[in-house]
Amino acid sequence: MNLFFLNTGETSVIELIKNKEFDGIPDLIISKMPQFITAVVIIVAGIVAAKLIGKLVVKAMSAKGVDPSVHSFIKTIIMFVVSLIFVLSALSTLNIDVNSFVTALGAAGVTAGLGLQASISQFASGIQILFNHPFKSGDFVDIGSVSGKVQEIKMMYTVLITPDNKRVIIPNSTITSSNIINYNAENKRRLDLMYSISYDTDIIKAKQVILDVVKSNELILPDPEPVIAVKEHSASSVNLACLVWCSGDDYWDAFYSMQENVKLAFDKNGISIPYGQLDIHVIKE
Repeated sequence: MNLFFLNTGETSVIELIKNKEFDGIPDLIISKMPQFITAVVIIVAGIVAAKLIGKLVVKAMSAKGVDPSVHSFIKTIIMFVVSLIFVLSALSTLNIDVNSFVTALGAAGVTAGLGLQASISQFASGIQILFNHPFKSGDFVDIGSVSGKVQEIKMMYTVLITPDNKRVIIPNSTITSSNIINYNAENKRRLDLMYSISYDTDIIKAKQVILDVVKSNELILPDPEPVIAVKEHSASSVNLACLVWCSGDDYWDAFYSMQENVKLAFDKNGISIPYGQLDIHVIKE
């Protein structure tokens, strides 16, 4: 087992203890005190520098428009690297064999990695999400069976907020192995609506009424043009498809307003929405 201590050619504290030469310990500690103080100063300076550099990096990312949800992710990695550099520098000040230290650290990392494979997988997946940008903070996404708005992307997991305000934490490895639907990846979304009218209703009139509602709705985009057409003949109604476009952020507001305004317009123009019907034929013998 290697003991990392002062490699200066002088007798170490551990050797003095082994040889039961306790009288020389205070003198040795006093002689090495400047090196210890220097090492402590370097480590403290490293902690301060890591925090300062982390803040500067976040500020730079904000100025460049980098997704805020990944700020903490990148900040953590940079602070770790900076801190490690200062720690190695402090060890060098103490005349400790840094190469042996790094080798031992690497061996310990391999051993720990065998027991933390799942965590390493989460971290690697976080890196993949960071560089591939499948979504950003504020996007509404479907990941597997979970739907919600991306709140933040962490090193090991991503946080979603569902429409009913539930906080869902999804491991990053699950995200990279799942199908992702990003509803805000494009500026526009198509709103697919369907309205049923009775077979006795004038189809041309019903289509015009729907079109008038679409044109009066400020949330509906004029380009691409709306599509209103007969979709199918069901058992008790004629179903009209209404395909319109809106901003991704206005999707649900546009949906609810269209549903309400079309019903009001149908009532005003005497267009009936049929109920499910069952015809019974009675045969008299």
